[in-house]
Amino acid sequence: MKDKLFGMTLQQLKAVAKQLGLPGFVATQIADWLYKKQITSIEQMSNLSLKARNLLSENYDLGLEAPIKEQVSKDGTKKYLYPAKAGKFIETAFIPDEHRATLCVSSQVGCKMGCLFCMTGKQGFQGHLSIGEILNQLHSLPEREQITNMVYMGMGEPFDNLENVLTSLEILTSSWGYAMSSKRITVSSIGIIPGMKEFLHRSGCHLAISLHTPFDDERKQLMPIQNVYPIKDVLAEIRTYPLEPQRRISFEYIMFKGVNDTPRHVRELIRILAGIECRINLIRFHPIPGTPLEGSDEATILQFNQALNQKGIITTTRASRGLDIYAACGMLS
Repeated sequence: MKDKLFGMTLQQLKAVAKQLGLPGFVATQIADWLYKKQITSIEQMSNLSLKARNLLSENYDLGLEAPIKEQVSKDGTKKYLYPAKAGKFIETAFIPDEHRATLCVSSQVGCKMGCLFCMTGKQGFQGHLSIGEILNQLHSLPEREQITNMVYMGMGEPFDNLENVLTSLEILTSSWGYAMSSKRITVSSIGIIPGMKEFLHRSGCHLAISLHTPFDDERKQLMPIQNVYPIKDVLAEIRTYPLEPQRRISFEYIMFKGVNDTPRHVRELIRILAGIECRINLIRFHPIPGTPLEGSDEATILQFNQALNQKGIITTTRASRGLDIYAACGMLS
């Protein structure tokens, strides 16, 4: 099988040009076609010589894949099914709002982390996405030109596929790539500390940590990763890192009835997050097969939100989008 051009960095494209005996500036031209324009074949790279296009076509595929299925929610959210790996698929959510449009992308086929509340975890792990497969979710999206924000909150744990995720962020934010602001991209992790450290040093994008309870014993029951990287160690690492202005740390907190939604949890959250400039996103839980968990009621969520805000922690409750097409948080599979 031929290697794919889509997903290569500028340095890799320079190596391709050199290998094929082409001038160095051809790499910049290829990057421009790959990431700034909509093409469906190498032959459409019209400012490259015929010789260059023939050499590229002989040795490389373009590497773009259109979605094969679309579902539309009554609230306007769309879920797309993309091919990935041999016979495997991933889901991607497009979430339009009044003043913005967010794309929720996947980084793996399935997930190996086994969180009790997540449909992707129930699927199990079936492979890492390549750099091109991550970026293809944006590039081949019918609504590509509408996207203002991206979140790595779809299928998979981004820091378990660290190098491919970091390189995809490089291409998204580089001037030769998509030239997106890093402040419009958020990467969500359950707290894999080595990957988080690399991300904080090598990317300027926002970080979101899946917290879900401040107590160790409860978090172990919800998230097996707590046995390997306890949340206290995750928070200790975050405290050592000086954040640049405008870079945000947020904590995701799914509300489970009778599990993590009491005043006791509010008090402990305030204690463990003291000194960290952050915000908390409360998320409604949407029941999935094979889990005993239930979602907190609206009154409890409101009280929890108000209690945290009153103590000085900026807290919002995330709107549930795409529930009727299984595109809401934790439902991609």
